[in-house]
Amino acid sequence: MKIIIINYGAGNIQSIKFALQRLGVEAILSNDADEIRNADKVIFPGVGEASSAMKKLNESQLDTIIPTLTQPVLGICLGMQLMCNSSEEGNTKGLGIFDTEVMRFSQNVKVPQIGWNTIQNLKSPLFEGVRENEYMYLVHSFYAQKSNEMIAESNYDISYASALQKDNFYGVQFHPEKSSKAGSRILKNFLEL
Repeated sequence: MKIIIINYGAGNIQSIKFALQRLGVEAILSNDADEIRNADKVIFPGVGEASSAMKKLNESQLDTIIPTLTQPVLGICLGMQLMCNSSEEGNTKGLGIFDTEVMRFSQNVKVPQIGWNTIQNLKSPLFEGVRENEYMYLVHSFYAQKSNEMIAESNYDISYASALQKDNFYGVQFHPEKSSKAGSRILKNFLEL
């Protein structure tokens, strides 16, 4: 099985690679269009700021390739946010895969949200064997609004989409690679889709 982690210069790539190694899988880091298109599974990571990450995707033309992929694709954290229509972070136009907007948390709460929070209303094979209200590790100041594509939600000041799915595209706001056994299970489930 050929697993590609899209390498476009947006953080957390090594921790994902190590998490996959713990599952017995070697992933390849790549920004090559043909290699990405021919992968069995694609992971679209991201830690950083939306407008600069989107600029990197535009420069490498990955912004036109990612939405056309037909194999299972998993966006993590900023990766998921960039798959939405737009983000308030840097007033950024996203890839438009998920039909929702990314907003900044209000001033009622400390941002970024850093640490463990629960996920509820799990609705996907991605969460096979994962309990309702399982704790996941998050670091984010922006969130995806709830939509019909929501497959898990969390609460931090408001209820928001902590996971999304449309066709072969999956996105999680939390970091499965840093979320202990439950996070490993989600990565394993993704590999088995």
